[in-house]
Amino acid sequence: MKKFRVWFVAVLLAVGMGLVAPGPASADPYCGQVWGSLVKADPAMIESEVVNVRTGQHYCFDRVVIDLNGPVAGYTVRYVPQVTQDGSGFGVPVRGLAFLQVTVNSPVYDGSGNATYNPADKNELTNVGDYQTFRQLAWAGSFEGYSSLGLGVRARLPFRVFSLAGPDAGSRLVIDVAHFW
Repeated sequence: MKKFRVWFVAVLLAVGMGLVAPGPASADPYCGQVWGSLVKADPAMIESEVVNVRTGQHYCFDRVVIDLNGPVAGYTVRYVPQVTQDGSGFGVPVRGLAFLQVTVNSPVYDGSGNATYNPADKNELTNVGDYQTFRQLAWAGSFEGYSSLGLGVRARLPFRVFSLAGPDAGSRLVIDVAHFW
């Protein structure tokens, strides 16, 4: 018992004097992210239509999901000085200090011209009022098989883009924007 006390006191003294210290802090990127802020694109063209747009919040990022009724048909996601409408090129006002133009190579209408996605409020596709990074998600139009959204964010932050299969024969285009660098 006496040896245990001696060792215990020795360890406490070593810790107190700073002789035993924790290892150096890790220099890992925020939440392990290694994303950038440059253009992400896939030029594929496949017959599928946009059927829904939704958003979500996560610990490390905010997320936009574009639901399609077939495989993801290609996309371009990039920071722009101003979001523009498809076809006309007119500006789309979007809140935020940085703006992502999200273009998916899919229309919002089927082969007969029937709408597959018709947002109730084109200026506010979803309520992102309490999101950490997103400021506004607005509709920028659909023209000649391309559909665009404007995503206002609080700063030019890293993002990633990927697709997920399902549900059923559909797919999802996912855009995650980090909360920090």
